[in-house]
Amino acid sequence: MSIDLKQLKYFLAVAEEKSFSRAAERLHISQPPLSQQIMKLESELGVKLFTRTTRSFELTVAGRALMVEAAELLGKMRMTIDTIRQIDRGEVGRLRVGIVGSAMWGPIPGLLEQFQSQFPRVSWTIHELGPNDQWEALRSKQIDVGFWREPRIEQDVLKQANLRQELCFREQFCVAVNARHPLAARDAIALPEIAGEPMLSLHLDQSAEPRYLLQCCVNAGFQPTIFQEAAEPQTLLAMVGAGLGVALMPETTSRIGWPGVRFLPIHAHAPSANLYISYPAQDDAPVVRAFLKILFPEEQPA
Repeated sequence: MSIDLKQLKYFLAVAEEKSFSRAAERLHISQPPLSQQIMKLESELGVKLFTRTTRSFELTVAGRALMVEAAELLGKMRMTIDTIRQIDRGEVGRLRVGIVGSAMWGPIPGLLEQFQSQFPRVSWTIHELGPNDQWEALRSKQIDVGFWREPRIEQDVLKQANLRQELCFREQFCVAVNARHPLAARDAIALPEIAGEPMLSLHLDQSAEPRYLLQCCVNAGFQPTIFQEAAEPQTLLAMVGAGLGVALMPETTSRIGWPGVRFLPIHAHAPSANLYISYPAQDDAPVVRAFLKILFPEEQPA
């Protein structure tokens, strides 16, 4: 049996119009091929769909049953086609977003709000992971995109992992000091001015970022003394507030107004806290494309 949707569409038009001529006009075809398709459909089904007389025709019992089923089938097909097109446009689906904790103090919440507003049928989840864990999660397809900071990953390493990485938000590190510290009265400082201060840092083996910051200090002319390491930036701020040391933090952390902490801009050669997005290079996931359009409204990243 070979019945296609076009035959059902033609049949439904004739059944609804109760006229071959009106149905042909509605379908923008001539009457002979319409009649041929109806006859072919009857032949394939092995039933009569219409009772014909010289003046009129009526649907048979089988024809009335097919009219109901055909209308339902074609309606479902239209809904299916519409859903498939929405999926292809990234309007339906799921997006799993990896982030470093400090990214939520910056522009990421606003970005997610904009994405939700424009794509309300896409469900998304946040996965707070360090850069190393995000790297593995991207490679194992446990997340769809990841956000982390400097240093940027080398292109050959990205290529081997089948990933892309694009700069999305520019930012610098500042110095978080206790509000009673003598430096707290300054509007800005130079990085070497914290040379003798106990340094609070994220775990050096957690990602490349804390090691990058240490190298920035070395480049500025001093070897910092790491007093304590922690897994989360808010832990560092709690220790700064307790007067246990100083910490290099992204500038956007100053938005949270941590009690007992002052955030001082670095007025020369401040370490970069730029935020990057990473995603699979060859994964043509529509929701990822839609998300990138929000992030890069002018043009898509290469």
